Amino acid sequence: MLSRDLACYIDQKRSLGFKFHSQNVLLRGFVRFAEERGDRYITSARVLAWAAGAPSPEHRRTRLLTVRRFALALHAENARHQIPQADALGRATSKRRPPYIYRSDEIVRLLHAAAALEPPGSIRPILYTTLLGLIAATGMRIAEALALQLDDVTADGLVIRETKFQKSRLLPLHATVRQALDRYLIDRRKVSAADRALFISVGGRSLPYNTVRNVFLQLLDRTGLRGVHRGRDPRIHDLRHSFAVRSLEQCSHDRSAVARHIVALSTYLGHAHVTDTYWYLQATPVLMGEIAEAGEALLVGGIA
Repeated sequence: MLSRDLACYIDQKRSLGFKFHSQNVLLRGFVRFAEERGDRYITSARVLAWAAGAPSPEHRRTRLLTVRRFALALHAENARHQIPQADALGRATSKRRPPYIYRSDEIVRLLHAAAALEPPGSIRPILYTTLLGLIAATGMRIAEALALQLDDVTADGLVIRETKFQKSRLLPLHATVRQALDRYLIDRRKVSAADRALFISVGGRSLPYNTVRNVFLQLLDRTGLRGVHRGRDPRIHDLRHSFAVRSLEQCSHDRSAVARHIVALSTYLGHAHVTDTYWYLQATPVLMGEIAEAGEALLVGGIA
């Protein structure tokens, strides 16, 4: 019975556009665990017993919350399904790692180091220069960049297909970014590749993330950026954060412009909700200065 309920639940989620891969695996594991013990309905005790078998507190909470959402859906149709408390295994203690906001000169150093990659004369130097420069200039996700195909480069910009939230979008490019991309395309089209991926390895295959990450660590070594973020290495993803923060800094002293910009920025970054964009906005000296000025204006004149 639970297996049948799960099949319907998964079909419903996927019909709404969710990929539902990891949740599928977890829920099948729980259903198998429950049915082996003769359960026909979800019980809180069984959920907690299964979740407790995970190797870490984070994994245990993930198990609990995943099954809890399943239980909520089933309880709506049959009250015999119990809904475990969300905090039955404690509250989350992990915090998001604060991003590193790159300075402009640091991004330039990374791109110069990428341009010096070996072997000389191969596509590798211009590939990594273009890839990292594109992320820094657009704030796109590394996964989105690596998924780009040659056909996704259009006259109007880049077509980002089936993103993190299963929504495609058009990414307009600044003229300088488009020029750099066009220069890369000249070399890319000279390479005999096994597929139509925009970014490819020296061997002509689509570029895997682990390869990019290893090269990025080499670039951090060459630019002296290893461990610069409170003893940790800056990430590729921090280029996306940096784009969002620097973009907001351009709206200084205009609250209405900031409000409009947040909405536009959220769309450009491909967020499902505008509130998600606020996670990308970190305090920088420029933003803190503007916040202080707004607070002072509010205190003195009543208008910020």
